[in-house]
Formats: sequence, structure tokens, C-alpha cells
Amino acid sequence: MFEIFVGIIALAAFLSYLNAKFLKLPETIGVMLLSIVLSLLFAASYFIDQAYFNHVTNFARSIDFKTILFDFLLGVLLFAGAIHVNLKGLLKEKGTVLIYATFGVLVSTFIIGTAFYYIASLLGLNISYLYSLVFGALISPTDPVAVLALLKKAGAPEHMEIKIVGESLFNDGVGIVVFLSILSLATMMHEFEFSHIASEFSKEAGGGFLMGFILGYLGKNCIKSVNNQTVIAVHISLAIVLGGYVLSNVLHISGAIAMVVAGLIIGHSLHAKSITEDLKTHMNIFWKVLDEVFNAVLFVLIGIVMITLDFNIYHLLLGITSIVIVLLSRYITIRLSNIFLKKSHRANSKETIILTWAGLRGGISIALALSLPEGDIKDIILYATYVVVVFSIIAQGLTIEKLVSKFLKQN
Repeated sequence: MFEIFVGIIALAAFLSYLNAKFLKLPETIGVMLLSIVLSLLFAASYFIDQAYFNHVTNFARSIDFKTILFDFLLGVLLFAGAIHVNLKGLLKEKGTVLIYATFGVLVSTFIIGTAFYYIASLLGLNISYLYSLVFGALISPTDPVAVLALLKKAGAPEHMEIKIVGESLFNDGVGIVVFLSILSLATMMHEFEFSHIASEFSKEAGGGFLMGFILGYLGKNCIKSVNNQTVIAVHISLAIVLGGYVLSNVLHISGAIAMVVAGLIIGHSLHAKSITEDLKTHMNIFWKVLDEVFNAVLFVLIGIVMITLDFNIYHLLLGITSIVIVLLSRYITIRLSNIFLKKSHRANSKETIILTWAGLRGGISIALALSLPEGDIKDIILYATYVVVVFSIIAQGLTIEKLVSKFLKQN
């Protein structure tokens, strides 16, 4: 596993270089696009040397995407994203973020799952309603990685950035909890029990929030006490992330939510007057570099997954249809969320369209799909998930800047 991970980091560095030198696309989008092209080139080897093609495919399937993401990358990425968020701005939009990340995920899971079930049936694909809801849960969380820089470049209002960042940071954790709860029901032999989902959700989400608060408070005070020793302070933050994430998994609570809360608390503490500029600079640069390097690794992994997919026209049709389902669901959930928000926090028609198109899906969705039990159902869900993720990152990611600029000019 170590050798594979090192190889993936090296490949991510090479593709990042090619993108910066030639494509000049946003890094995450460019890296993923190049990794998909590389996967297609390997796939083409089937017509030249089938033995080589089988070797490459088996190697790609041996990569434990789920372990790499969930046991290592996810905690670092979520903390790195949270530590740079403006907590004061987030608190101003806390109602919107909370509704989008909880109500939005739950409603989206139901809408997508229901539509997915009926369309799969029309295509003659055998998948149960519960497993359709599993797909709805894993595809509902949004990923801000590829879109935030574009929103800033387009001059999107800060409140909109906060909504997108805050929602995506928290709905990753909420989406994972909902996914695991529904998956456990789908694999259970006894009757459907909402109490089971409620208890699991409360334990995972509530425990994760509490763990994050404890880790954030502990980290904040430890870093403050070594204010003049920047290397030790950065080391402490890394230990908080890696150790806290592992501990959360051992306790069976949401490490994703824990890392977001801890990151927000520690990030906010860096703005205190007592914190030296040297410490702020070191901390920000360290986590920014880790964030960008590991995001490149994540998007290379997304591209590599393509090699493992066996072509199936019905799975492809379901995936293409799922793109429309996911976008419509996103639009509907944002409109429905307005019911629970104050008038000043509601998204108007233009903001709703921007928030809908900015709702990119990413590596977490693919990792969750890869974690499903082996079989035909996993193949169907993984294929649809991959199609939606690739479309959202490339098509939505490359056009969101123009969309934002167009609507802002109209205002």
C-alpha cells in the first residue's frame, strides 16, 4: 500500500506539472482530466495487448481507494478546508448551512433515490429501493474543492462562498452518516426501522461534533502555549488531525464532522492578537500545501477508477440520467430549504441556479460507492456515481465562473 501511495503522489505531481505547463486549467480539474485521458490510453491497450491491459486493470483494482480516502486523506482535507474558513462569516450563515447540510442531504437522498429506483427499473436493472436510497445518500454531499477558487475569481459574494463552503464541509459528515445508516438497513434481514437510523445518526453526528469541540479546544490552547515555536505548533495541529481522526473511528463516531469542527475552532484562534504573524504564516502555508497536494492525489485516484469500470450501455444511460436527477434534486432542495430560512437568508432565483450548478460531487461519493458489497448492485451504483462525479467536476467546474460572472453583471 505504501509503494502504491508513493506512486500516486508522484503521478499527481507529474500531472499537476503538465496541467500548469500546458492545459492551464484549475489544478484539480486539470489533474483529473489528465488522469482520465491516461486511463483511456491504458484502456486502448486492450486492442494491442490484452495481457498488459488485464495487468493494468488488476493493478488499478488492487488500489484500496476507500482506505486511502477514509483512513487518511479525508481527515486532512476536511481540517485543511475548515481551518481557512471565516468562522464569524459562517456563524452569520449558520442557519442556512445547517439546513442545507441536514435537511438538504436528507431530502436530496429521498428524491434522488426514488427517481433512481424507477429509472433503473425502466432500464431493466434490478436494484432495490433501499439500495437506490444508498445511491441517493452517497451522491448528495457536495464537494467545494474545484469550485471555490473559481467563485473567488468570478467575484462571487462572500455570503455565497460561505454557504457553499460551510455546507460542503458539514454535509460530507452528514452524508456519510446517512449513507452508513441506510446501508446497514439494506444489508439487514429484519424490518425497516427508522429508530435505527435516528440512533445511529445521533451517535455518529453528535459524537463527532463533541469530539471536534474537544480536539479544537485542546489544540487551540496547546498551540497558544507554544506561540513562539512555530514548528511545534504546526506539529500539534497535525497530531490533532491524524490522532483525532483515528480516535473518532475507534469510537465509531463521525471523524469527518470532528475534523470540520476542530478545524473551525483552531482556525478561528489563529486570528487572536496574541498569535504571532510567524505562526499564522507557517500554519496557513502548511495546511494550504497539504490541501492542494492531497487534492491532486484525490483527483488522480478518481481518474484511475475509470480503468476498473466495465463498459455497460445500460449503466451508462442510468449514469447520464442520474446527472439530470442530481441537478434537479439540488435545485429542489435549495428552494425547499427557503421555507425554513429567514427572508434575508433565502436564495433568490439567480442564487439558486448558482448554488445548484456549484454543487459539485467528488471523491467521497466514489469512495462510498467503492465500499459497497461486491456484486451487480455495486457495479450499477459505482458506474452511475462515476458518471455524475466526472460530469460535475469537468462540466460544472469549468463553467461555474462564467455563470457567476453573467449573473453578477445582470445585478
